[in-house]
Amino acid sequence: MFNTQWVRAFTFGTSLVVAAGLCGAAHAQSVFQAVKDRGHVICGASQGTVGFGAPDDNGYWRGLDIETCRAVAAAVFGDKDKVEFVPLSGQQRIPALLSGEIDLLPRTVTWTLRRDANGINFTTPNYYEFTGFMVPKALGVSKVEDMKGASVCVQTGSTTEVVVNDVSTKLSLDLQTVIFDNVAATRQAFFSGRCDALITDAAALASVRATQATNPDDYIIFPATKYMDALTPAVRQGDDQWFDIVKWSIQAMLAGEMYGVTQSNVDEMLNSSEPRIKRFLGVEAGNGAALGLDEKFAYNIIKQIGNYAEVFDRNLGKDSPLKIERGPNRLFSDGGLMFPLVFQ
Repeated sequence: MFNTQWVRAFTFGTSLVVAAGLCGAAHAQSVFQAVKDRGHVICGASQGTVGFGAPDDNGYWRGLDIETCRAVAAAVFGDKDKVEFVPLSGQQRIPALLSGEIDLLPRTVTWTLRRDANGINFTTPNYYEFTGFMVPKALGVSKVEDMKGASVCVQTGSTTEVVVNDVSTKLSLDLQTVIFDNVAATRQAFFSGRCDALITDAAALASVRATQATNPDDYIIFPATKYMDALTPAVRQGDDQWFDIVKWSIQAMLAGEMYGVTQSNVDEMLNSSEPRIKRFLGVEAGNGAALGLDEKFAYNIIKQIGNYAEVFDRNLGKDSPLKIERGPNRLFSDGGLMFPLVFQ
């Protein structure tokens, strides 16, 4: 079992090397076979970000990343609830994936070159976002150029450490980082006034402001840079079949939206005369067999989870408390970056 205390004793880079070294010996059996034998998928989860991953009042996990994991369970087992969630800090998440503690990491991880080249396969982005700063309005700060000398609460093991240093160097801001090893401590420090600013993905900041601030209107969020990040569920390298299953499970939600297939009409759509929809829902065989899954794996995902628009709206968008605009997370046909691939 993964030792979280051991991880904290090392730097993020060292953890990656050690975990990667364990991979070859520990995972001779395919991930897909191990998942089937176990009877459920084990997914990394956040330590509590409403909208992306957090248990509700009844202890049932909800959020965009959570439903991404449930979509994989629906594809593999025909049951979205055949999952287990392991809450992980930013520092723990990648070593946990590489060491085999989890099968899938859908927990807000940015697709970067060095991660991709060191034991991880990124699947399909499930959220595009910029990195942001949140500061109290009382500071009178509304853009990053105004932050000279500010202290910033940062969670270690995340790309935000790099962003803070890059921004500080580029704009000569002399930003002072205050480093924490878990989400709760980072946020608590910010709201207690230990730091001037909190940095993370802008949607996560919106979630934190809405759910943890005493008065959300007292805080402002603005971009840290002009760059967009692709938050992308990841698997460890070495099992192409598992990589494909996770990738196409996410694609199924995107394709469902493009084809107009929803939770409420998916059964009716089984009778569609449209060839693409027939292939997508498994009425015409071939796609499931290619992945080693039931032919109706995409049907099961839409029936139990819904398409991407439905997942987004209930967790982050118009049907959620956060009311986040889809922006770049719209389909390409609507001016966004989400591009469904071909199910054939």
